[in-house]
Amino acid sequence: MRKNFTKKVHGYVKNIPAGEVRSYGEVAKACGSAGGARAVGFIMANNFNKEIPCHRVVRADGSLGQYNRGGPEAKQAKLEKEGIPFSTAGVIQISHG
Repeated sequence: MRKNFTKKVHGYVKNIPAGEVRSYGEVAKACGSAGGARAVGFIMANNFNKEIPCHRVVRADGSLGQYNRGGPEAKQAKLEKEGIPFSTAGVIQISHG
């Protein structure tokens, strides 16, 4: 994994405001790697810096993916606390606007 890309991802994710989410693919594209969604997932899985809100990065279909600080349930609880709406299926209602 290139350190430069990791730094870009950390910087981008650190600036996702509370109450908003981005998909792994959106983060990758914003950081210069349109096909790097899996790389972003790897970077987030290995992020233990509490200043980088990796819980705000989700799958493109709105499902949560994993969370290294308590699993998907903890991720959903954090997002719900920030006001992120979920469907009855537990999927984030993503609006790309």
